[in-house]
Amino acid sequence: MTEKEIRITDFMKRKLERLRTLPENQLRAELAKLRHGIGHAPGEIPAIWGAFLTDLPEEFYRNDDGNASPGEWAVYTALTMFALHQQGHDFRSEWMNEDGMKFGASVRKLAKKDEGKGEDEDKLKRIRARFNKIATASDLPELNHHLRGVINLLSGNGIKLDYADLAVDLYNYSYAEGRTKVRLKWGQDFCRQIKNDEN
Repeated sequence: MTEKEIRITDFMKRKLERLRTLPENQLRAELAKLRHGIGHAPGEIPAIWGAFLTDLPEEFYRNDDGNASPGEWAVYTALTMFALHQQGHDFRSEWMNEDGMKFGASVRKLAKKDEGKGEDEDKLKRIRARFNKIATASDLPELNHHLRGVINLLSGNGIKLDYADLAVDLYNYSYAEGRTKVRLKWGQDFCRQIKNDEN
């Protein structure tokens, strides 16, 4: 991991841990505010500035052109998607963030048959098509748009995700040289799940 990737990972872990330790009514309010940010650019909604900007390392603050930086987009998207993912799940027993649950592997689990082992081939085709839309997005706003639908599916199926890892992926995805690396990682994790399922 690079120094910046480590900083984003640490930042996200602190944010998620802070959320987890809030009293339930305050946590509900925080997550509702974060969900309101979905579909908006970082900075558009003043009510959630603190949720993603407080304690963000200075190097990740906005670009000189006034647009949100890759770091701001990454943590903003990861936090708002976590809030969406957590909706409808018990805060104490069903925390939807899980370390090590990589994006590609989580998405692959959506193809599982409702009963028993194996995968549903039609489901797998639909999931792969959605996954490909995310992986071929030209920028973070487009990726964010496609990601929302997949997060809803993960939530509906009770499949968890590592949101610190996702934030790092989103950060790297915003750079042309990082995009290929992230796509390969997602593809490997998606396909590695196939091998694991066959054993």
